[in-house]
Amino acid sequence: MSSAGVRAGAMKRRLGMSDAVMIGLGSMIGAGIFAALGPAAGAAGSGLVLALALAAVVAYCNATCSARLAVLYPQSGGTYVYGRERLGAFWGYLAGWAFVVGKTASCAAMALTVGAYLWPGQAHAVAVAAVVALTAVNYTGVQKSARLTRIVVVLVLAVLAAVVVTALTSADVDTARLDIGPDATVGGVLQAAGLLFFAFAGYARIATLGEEVRDPARTIPRAIPTALGITLAVYALVAVAALMMLGPGGLANTAAPLSDAVRAAGADWLVPVVRGAGAVAALGSLLALILGVSRTTLAMARDRHLPHALAAVHPRFGVPHRAELAVGAVVAVIAATTDVRGAIGFSSFGVLAYYAIANASAWTLSPQEGRPNRLVPVIGLAGCATLVVALPPSAVLSGGTVLALGAGVYGLRNALATGPRQ
Repeated sequence: MSSAGVRAGAMKRRLGMSDAVMIGLGSMIGAGIFAALGPAAGAAGSGLVLALALAAVVAYCNATCSARLAVLYPQSGGTYVYGRERLGAFWGYLAGWAFVVGKTASCAAMALTVGAYLWPGQAHAVAVAAVVALTAVNYTGVQKSARLTRIVVVLVLAVLAAVVVTALTSADVDTARLDIGPDATVGGVLQAAGLLFFAFAGYARIATLGEEVRDPARTIPRAIPTALGITLAVYALVAVAALMMLGPGGLANTAAPLSDAVRAAGADWLVPVVRGAGAVAALGSLLALILGVSRTTLAMARDRHLPHALAAVHPRFGVPHRAELAVGAVVAVIAATTDVRGAIGFSSFGVLAYYAIANASAWTLSPQEGRPNRLVPVIGLAGCATLVVALPPSAVLSGGTVLALGAGVYGLRNALATGPRQ
């Protein structure tokens, strides 16, 4: 068949605008507020708001470039497809490799966040159970995943609104805690921005679902900035409220900053609600993350960069069921053996590398293809490169090693190939 939408193995376009926005929100809000805020405060100190603004600028450039590319290539895979089509097979492969590896780490971080909020003493066991349960949900169809994500987002936003109102109306709130002091160094702000970027990357889920979105040329360019804009507003309000209650030091030294913020405000009754919301938010993020990673795995398997058996689409549910099961199994193993802070740094490295390729791909667009303003991909690419080297040294070392390993696998595969497919 000439049409991608009807070829063998293609998936059905089931998702509308609100579904796409909710999947993006579900990916971002759970990750950022309940997992990355504390480590970022530890790096930036009183410069946390500056780091948030810097991460937002880079995220905006990446989102704009991703949206323009997604219109031209409304297929599963996101930047894996864009890099392949605009820069060549190797760069597409490297983007896909970075995404799958980085976002698999994100899945583990979110699963561990669920465990930390629900049952701290058995966080790893709860994390594995969460992965198994949500893989089963994704297996039964993307529409059910979108509906569940919508419920999660609404609940979490309601609780975050309660946190902000409680903190800002407290007699103990102190605006002086927002002042930027000498503890805010350039390196610390850059590192915090890199860690916070982990929280902004959920809009990629919309692009990777391009093959399942109705009217992608209209839906994707609207859904991506909408989801990003809502998330930015939520992050800013929550970060400011938490800073004014706890200060940068208190925020950096707590594993549950929002729970501690409402406790400091004298609203002890809200603490269990916030803890429950943290678990729910992480579950929503994990649900959408598994969804996106499995779609990029599907795209790479179709091109035989991963085992071709993973390219199968379920005849009844219309999902890449083998890819979802494989991703779920790997995430479960990582969640059983790693810690959340290390997973965040490693994930940020992979995601920033992924978006660097997206920005480079957008640079090659012509005006007729919807090229954004030239400054957008330039700022996005420079921002990704700067933030990735500012990450904690352990994240840079491990991320660089895994990226080099991926490049080596690609080179070895091509060297051993005897057929026409490269």
